[in-house]
Amino acid sequence: MDDNRDPQLLKGVLPMLVLALLREDESYGYELVTRLRDAGLQDLGTGTLYPVLSRLERDARVSSRLVASPSGPARKYYAPTDAGLAELARAQRSWQHLSATVTHVLDHPATDPTGSTR
Repeated sequence: MDDNRDPQLLKGVLPMLVLALLREDESYGYELVTRLRDAGLQDLGTGTLYPVLSRLERDARVSSRLVASPSGPARKYYAPTDAGLAELARAQRSWQHLSATVTHVLDHPATDPTGSTR
């Protein structure tokens, strides 16, 4: 079986992915884990996500509110702040630039992005 999971890569992009999902709709932690698993991160655990949510909240990138749940304790719903949306836009631009550069180097290792060869 091919192992496609690289924890270091995931660590770098997970805050951006969380902000992107929260931009669509506010959500609570376990629901975010489920949405990320459905998107292809099948091995993602709650122990990976909750520290990211805590850090985003501490950095004022997300806000939270408690909502009573009929099936158990209140759930903490998260939504992006204006600073979180600005961070998402910055991270998305950075990711697109990095992704294009990595793809270029992998496909054409002997040239630089301007097209010149060595």
